[in-house]
Amino acid sequence: MADTAAQHAAAQGNLQELTVSELSFAVKRTMEDAFPYVRVRGEVSGYRGPHSSGHCYFALKDEGARIDAIIWKGVFSRLRFKPEEGMEVVATGKVTTYPGRSSYQLVIEQLEPAGVGALMALLEERRRKLAAEGLFDPARKQRLPHLPRVVGVVTSPTGAVIRDILHRIADRFPVHVLVWPVRVQGEGAAEEIAAGIRGFNALTGDGDIPRPDVLIVARGGGSLEDLWCFNEEIVVRAAAESAIPLVSAVGHETDWTLIDHAADVRAPTPTAAAEMALPVRAELAAAVADRAGRLVNGLMRLLQERRSQLRAAVRGLPRAADLLALPRQRFDEAAGRLGRALIANTRAHGMRLARASARLSPGRLADRMSRCRERLTVLDGRAARAIGVRLERARHELERAARLLQTLGYKATLERGFALVHDAAGTLVRSAAGRSPGERLEIEFADGSIPVTIEGLRPRPPRASAAPVRQGRLFED
Repeated sequence: MADTAAQHAAAQGNLQELTVSELSFAVKRTMEDAFPYVRVRGEVSGYRGPHSSGHCYFALKDEGARIDAIIWKGVFSRLRFKPEEGMEVVATGKVTTYPGRSSYQLVIEQLEPAGVGALMALLEERRRKLAAEGLFDPARKQRLPHLPRVVGVVTSPTGAVIRDILHRIADRFPVHVLVWPVRVQGEGAAEEIAAGIRGFNALTGDGDIPRPDVLIVARGGGSLEDLWCFNEEIVVRAAAESAIPLVSAVGHETDWTLIDHAADVRAPTPTAAAEMALPVRAELAAAVADRAGRLVNGLMRLLQERRSQLRAAVRGLPRAADLLALPRQRFDEAAGRLGRALIANTRAHGMRLARASARLSPGRLADRMSRCRERLTVLDGRAARAIGVRLERARHELERAARLLQTLGYKATLERGFALVHDAAGTLVRSAAGRSPGERLEIEFADGSIPVTIEGLRPRPPRASAAPVRQGRLFED
């Protein structure tokens, strides 16, 4: 028994001594390594809207547990669905800890309603809103041209949809087809679809690329969640604003989305859309379909390769949100506590003054009141200095974090000899594809910018083991 106690005491003596901060941050690292990304389903609880700083603090709960949750300001502005009290959601993010309260929390990066019921309620509310604005008014509908010379198609460049449309057009009446490749599901799909519709409308009749006479927006069948991007306001408004007659061909015959109401014609299937747009003339040549398939597959392989390279580069850099997360949360809590503490302190001293005044005789009241005023003046000055010191410390912490962010930002990369290229609209140019001679560009270096004019294009020689690939966001079939 004595030997066991002695061994236990010796083991305790050999343990490493940790500070509270060291232990807290060790737990934080362990939690983040064990749960880098998770998907959590639960009910929103305690949501009161964004904090004054723009961040959101609430909790997710179910019948047996509860977890604190945070949505940072930058992520909140990009969410398609905003949280509401009592809404059942599926949140994607990472688990971390907040050492200031010895608690763990979920930092949310994506948020979506849980189940079809929540989506249907949101869809119906959005449908009534857009209908009230007149976007679905039959008087706005345009008639399809009888014999279009150019057909524009906004859809995914992969899968059976684009092949079915091209095959049907070639069978019925071979015409010039322009395909605007977009994602038709997931984050960013709605913006790409709306950009495709508006991009076709922005073409002029006398440009290098012919302006379509009719547009087809198409996607294959899927669940309500898969087709949700076609219910987004940006897509519906782009379809309603289109000056080119537009055919909606989303999903199967039983699938209805909001773009179907805004389009000039709704087709039950993508194949039916091609039949509505063109009269019958001839069959599609097999060689044309094969070349279109190889072009799409080659483009997707190139995009996948570039995406993998970009993700590999991104993984090597720390995220700005991670660097500023703890300082921002500490600042929010300090700012919230400071006002309440000052009010409570003033009330406490006021009550003490009132009790002391009641015990004073009339002759000593004036003298007592004078001393109390002097003490209140001193306390007021100390409080003002304390506030200044606390705010100054917080400002220094934010400045240090900002300097670190500046060191890791793209400006430091420019100082190492890299440069950024912008077009006339200020948009970042990522590829030579789509550029034309005479176009004005601006090259940004670390110490300034230089305007340049394109004199000619030098295409990259094709790889020996891959099929030729035509780059760009707009290509022709």
